[in-house]
Amino acid sequence: MAITMVVGKGKAKMAPVAVIMLLVVTTPWRAEGMRMVGGRTKVKDVRTNVEVQELGRYSVEQYNLRQQQQQQLGPSGSDSNSGELLRFEEVMEAETQVVSGLKYFLKVAATSTRSALPQTFNAVVLVKPWAHTKQLLHFSPNQLPISTK
Repeated sequence: MAITMVVGKGKAKMAPVAVIMLLVVTTPWRAEGMRMVGGRTKVKDVRTNVEVQELGRYSVEQYNLRQQQQQQLGPSGSDSNSGELLRFEEVMEAETQVVSGLKYFLKVAATSTRSALPQTFNAVVLVKPWAHTKQLLHFSPNQLPISTK
């Protein structure tokens, strides 16, 4: 960045434009709606966001595939949810994070096919639009159950 210097009567002064540019570049700030690399952004209108709902459905499908693969390999014995399949209900909350792609942090509501009880799960899905890929990075039960009121 070039700073314009104005010389007058032996004293160097920075042009006002250069000072403003310097302040803008060095002042940490984040305007509403702008994405900051590494920072998480809450997704608005999650329940009507088609892309987020599809990613929630994808995360449950991937979880079910993994459960079915584990069943084929044999019983693990250590996990009480082993082999339990889920039916996707909806994504309740979502955040995004800009990384080498877009990471979605989802709170997913799903129902167990065994007990028919609603449960919440935390899922992390990495989407790389330029490569046309998505990958489930994490899927685990949330510690707090969904209220059935």
